[in-house]
Parts: sequence; structure tokens; C-alpha cells
Amino acid sequence: MSIQKMRLQRGWSQQQLADASGLSARTVQRLESGQAGSIESMKSIAAVFEVDFSTLITEPAMTNQSPSTPSTPGIEERIAFRQARRVRDYYLHVVIYLVANVLCIAINLLSSPERLWFVGLALFWGIGLLAHSLRVFVFDRYFGGRWERAYVEKILNRPL
Repeated sequence: MSIQKMRLQRGWSQQQLADASGLSARTVQRLESGQAGSIESMKSIAAVFEVDFSTLITEPAMTNQSPSTPSTPGIEERIAFRQARRVRDYYLHVVIYLVANVLCIAINLLSSPERLWFVGLALFWGIGLLAHSLRVFVFDRYFGGRWERAYVEKILNRPL
């Protein structure tokens, strides 16, 4: 089982895992992205999740299946995690947009109510939010990881 999957099953953020293991958040990010970690880092993660150290070391070899295998769960999981991060980032963008605009409206109405400058800011930022929406919910749907995988399989004329 991947480090990211174990972390998400517990509902932890990367920072919470880093704090619990005594590692930096950047180290946790690198380990979750599949980069090799030091023995000490892997032992710390294994201790936090109360799993055997060897399961974390042998995990990458277990997720890579032979080319004759029709489906590779590791690839599908990475695609799903990437999409989940993009949707999470989008919702974070929406929340920041709303909070910042409420603050700008309050500042504008308190400082110079005769000139409504917040409207231009809200529209300009709204265009960026619309572009982010299109990327996450339209373009990723048709040209995201699953499309990319299918296209690579078509070029290779074999399943990954």
C-alpha cells in the first residue's frame, strides 16, 4: 500500500504525517511522488503507520506489473490522486476568491464608497477562476490522465 494511500485513509495532511514522523513536509511529498527515500525516512514512516519497514521498501516493485498485464492499478491511482489534488486546489481557489472579494468589498465601501473599484478586481480574478474551472472540470475530463494513458497505449499498440 502506498504512503499516500495510508495517509489519506487516516485523513492526515502531508504536514500532519511529517510532524508525526519527524520528517519535513517536502520529504513526505517526495516519498509520495515515488522518489526513493533514505532508510531512516522509510523507518520513520513505517513506525507512524505501524507497518513493517520492508513493505514500504518493496512497494514500488509490487506496483509495477509486467507489460502483459492489462491494467496497472498504480497508474490508475496516480491519475485519480492527481485529479483529486486538482479539484482540491480548485475549491481552495474558490474559497480564497470569495474571502478576498468580501474583504475588498468591505475595504472599498468603508474607504471610498463613491468609486466601486472592487468590481474590476472581482471580474478580473473571476476570469482566472473561470479558466481554472474549465481546466479542472472540462479539459482534464477530455485530455487528462485517462485520455493520455489511452493515447500512449494506442501509440504503443499494447496496454501499459
